[in-house]
Amino acid sequence: MTATTTLTDRYVDATMRRLPGRQRPDIEQELRTSIADAIEDRVGAGTDPGEAERAVLSELGDPARLAAGYADRPLHLVGPALYLDYMRLLTTLLATVVPAVAGFVGLMRALSGDGTAAGIAAATASAAVTTAAHVAFWTTLLFAIIERTPAQRARLARPWTPAALPEQPGRRMRQAELVTETLLLILISTFILLSPFVSAETDASGEPIGLFSPWLWDTGAVYVFIALAVANLGVSFAKYHVRWSVARALTGALVNIAGALVLVWLAAGDRILNPEFAGAAGWTPDVQRWVNIGLVIAGVVTIVHAVTESVGLARRR
Repeated sequence: MTATTTLTDRYVDATMRRLPGRQRPDIEQELRTSIADAIEDRVGAGTDPGEAERAVLSELGDPARLAAGYADRPLHLVGPALYLDYMRLLTTLLATVVPAVAGFVGLMRALSGDGTAAGIAAATASAAVTTAAHVAFWTTLLFAIIERTPAQRARLARPWTPAALPEQPGRRMRQAELVTETLLLILISTFILLSPFVSAETDASGEPIGLFSPWLWDTGAVYVFIALAVANLGVSFAKYHVRWSVARALTGALVNIAGALVLVWLAAGDRILNPEFAGAAGWTPDVQRWVNIGLVIAGVVTIVHAVTESVGLARRR
């Protein structure tokens, strides 16, 4: 019986090495008893002891897989319970963040006049590949960690119920929202476009000093920003008058993210406020800095909201 004992010992040892120390004594005793009983049943049925042992151990399978079952440790990055949520989030991020970042990089390179068309295209493609790699890696890592955290896995892997279906807003509410967004766009666009000509501050010759930096008009960045705002309004109308689709949802998210990225870039680079206006109005550098910080925060919040809204809609649909 030496060969039989040795083979069983090797199997049990290979299993125990993959378990936490506090679990080993009880599981080892249980496993040895289970193996011994299964071998005894086969021998009682007329099977050779050596063959019986090999058959029992073969049925138990790979010790690593058996140990993972004892320890409740998954042998996959993302399991079936979280896979759909993982794919929805990953697909949404790849379809929104990657094009937004790549388009932003290409747009900024074009506006700065830095490089040829080929150089701008190469920078855009490089940004897209790099962003996609980061999105895929960090999203997968996040879900792999959740998969190995039983409490988080149980919380996220809830069964779907009809309560997850989106509410249908009333007709009057939809019309009120669209009218409000349209009026806000008209007022804000008018204010921005008239700011170089209508201002509370004037220079020595009596000419108005615009609130916003002349750089915005020199580079055309102001028109890009307004065009994105108009596109965002178009998305709002489409949301209420066109049936939901992946293309419509992704277009809306991309427009929101693109506008927010432009705002963040302008504010972070101190390209929004006119220094001459700030000086004439007696603003301190701290005032300008806090205005830019506030705009950056607003842009980041918009980006996070656009992504989370897209993920939520994708999950419900």
